Amino acid sequence: MQYETMPNFLKKRAFLTPERTAVYFNDTTLSFKELYEKSYQTAGELQGLGVKKDQYIGVLLKNHLDTIVILFALQLIGVKAVILNNRLSKKEVVWQLNDSRAAALILENDFYEIKQDVEVPVITKDELFAATSETPEIQEEINLDDVCTVMYTSGTTGNPKGVLHTYGNHWWSAVGSALNLGYTDSDRWLCSLPLFHISGYSILMKSVIYGMPIILHESFDADRAIHDIKHKHVTIMSVVGTMLFRIVETLKGSKLPTHFRCALLGGGPAPLPLLEACKAKEVPVFQSYGMTETASQIVTLAPEYSITKLGSAGKPLFPSQIRIILENGVMASPGEAGEIVVKGPNVTSGYLYRPDAVQGNFNDGWFYTGDIGYLDEEGFLYVLDRRSDLVISGGENIYPAEIESVLLSHPDVADAGVTGIADETWGQVPTAFIVRQKNAQVTKDELKRFCLENLAKYKVPKSFFFTEKLPRNASKKLLRRKLSELIHEDRIHR
Repeated sequence: MQYETMPNFLKKRAFLTPERTAVYFNDTTLSFKELYEKSYQTAGELQGLGVKKDQYIGVLLKNHLDTIVILFALQLIGVKAVILNNRLSKKEVVWQLNDSRAAALILENDFYEIKQDVEVPVITKDELFAATSETPEIQEEINLDDVCTVMYTSGTTGNPKGVLHTYGNHWWSAVGSALNLGYTDSDRWLCSLPLFHISGYSILMKSVIYGMPIILHESFDADRAIHDIKHKHVTIMSVVGTMLFRIVETLKGSKLPTHFRCALLGGGPAPLPLLEACKAKEVPVFQSYGMTETASQIVTLAPEYSITKLGSAGKPLFPSQIRIILENGVMASPGEAGEIVVKGPNVTSGYLYRPDAVQGNFNDGWFYTGDIGYLDEEGFLYVLDRRSDLVISGGENIYPAEIESVLLSHPDVADAGVTGIADETWGQVPTAFIVRQKNAQVTKDELKRFCLENLAKYKVPKSFFFTEKLPRNASKKLLRRKLSELIHEDRIHR
């Protein structure tokens, strides 16, 4: 079988444009040559600590220059990075490490307390950078079918699944984005999204593929983002709706400089007042649709359509395809709602150790997203339901089933349902509806503490309501869309 190979991304970029700036982080600047040298050194340290090609290695790190170096060091020696969300609870991190069969965990020094809960060898950043460096066995070529990264995505039911991202997925995601947004030598991309999200990590890959500087922030701060857009000549920034809202709010009477050409918006469609405010301040917003399984955006709406095609996510990127399929398997007509099905070289080949999930989600190269939407007469996509019950809070995907399973494990909870309730700041927040066990007196505060022990903080319901029963259909399936009606029907105990 013939495989498609390419030169190692970072090594090739350091050879092509060694003096170009690769990263701005706080007061530090690295060229591609310096980034390669630091990553090469770290690759040798990893190898000296016993990390080997083709292993799965967990990575639990913050947005930092060191993180970029470590992630590229893993690529240089052909290690598959299992990139963990640093907002997860200890239990969630341990579960994902065990599920991925990770050989070790590279850990931020601040997260050291998790070491006692982890069953695999742990390497802190300090230990890594202090290790004896061997001459690393650099992968001069990469196979586009080889796995580069694994990121876990919460399932609509059951446990999260490890999404496999090949080098080819990352390559074609970068190519599709460039063909859509355009690319110039003066482009600089601001990343204040987490590197453990595909939206953040994909910017890293674009950086080496395009030869483009990335301006990395530890977290989002509107004032700092505006400052760097102006003074570090940022041309593109990836945002979710809450970030965009804060930027517009912080700008007040001023505008962004004309060199800023793209706010790439993910995490759900933007409301009309926000888009109109962006238009008034001449902030060019490219709305998009994507997921971990598509290695970032797969559909994008150009700003000239943001008002006339309000609510649309746009059209598929050049290498990608999209269809709407009805329940009977027939392709939908324009305007007819059905399941969003996508195909393209940026789409994952499947899930780590989950052939059952591959069979359930893939058919003849097409990935069945579980999202509901329709295409209009011109082929613009409108997303109606993100995986039907998905809650999108501040750009984070929250699956109710995951929260419900935690609540149901509490001995005083007989039944639980979770849905998203509209929130001005976050778009939506998770809200729980609880049926207590007979004679149980569990309180909202107790349930909140219980959730904090078992879930990432952003997944913990913001409100808890107690009720006699939850809405279910004839087959006893929970009707989450009807949960919020309980509040208005006075069927809850506050």
